[in-house]
Amino acid sequence: MTIALGVLVSGSGSNLQAIIDRVREGSIDADIRIVISNKPEALGLDRAREAGIPTACALHADFPVREDFDREVVRLLRGAGVEWVALAGFMRILTPEFLTPFAGRVVNIHPALLPACAGLHAQRQQAEHGVRLAGCTVHFVDEEMDHGPIVIQGAVPAFPGDDAESLGARILEMEHRIYPQALQWIAQGRVRVEGRQVLVDGAGRACGGPFWTNPPLESPFDR
Repeated sequence: MTIALGVLVSGSGSNLQAIIDRVREGSIDADIRIVISNKPEALGLDRAREAGIPTACALHADFPVREDFDREVVRLLRGAGVEWVALAGFMRILTPEFLTPFAGRVVNIHPALLPACAGLHAQRQQAEHGVRLAGCTVHFVDEEMDHGPIVIQGAVPAFPGDDAESLGARILEMEHRIYPQALQWIAQGRVRVEGRQVLVDGAGRACGGPFWTNPPLESPFDR
């Protein structure tokens, strides 16, 4: 099965690029129908255009009412035939006006091991707290910030002397692995949610190799 995917970005779009690259090589069964940003200068839009993906920009400043902005983004997504939505550094809290039309079909990547360090500046929060393990989380999006059921998490070591930049770079490498993996599980129809538990049919339980993730990465995402 190939899913019709829309991606929302606000910044550099490095996770978008990781998704684009995996789609190109055939590792994710997805058709990226549109990339939308709330910032016209977002590098993610340039990445999409270079890949030949349609883009759109909805300036949130043009919509004093948050729900009106969400309705406009929904209109753009529906116009592109999108079925699933991936947030890739999209710095907006979504309202029910967005989430209801795509109920259970919006996923996000957060640069921390939720529920720890939710919200902004998660990399800095982890570095300043002196954690020994940092990481990232792919989760379904609900009406609470960084709250929805967790699909996969990946851990990376944190070292004394790490700051937001050095730790963030390590986390970002893991993000580029687990987000495409999660999207492929979704495309394969292997993901189901029971309460707060996300079950991935056929996923392993052992965490081995150089990357510590749960569920473990599968080929080709494990290299």
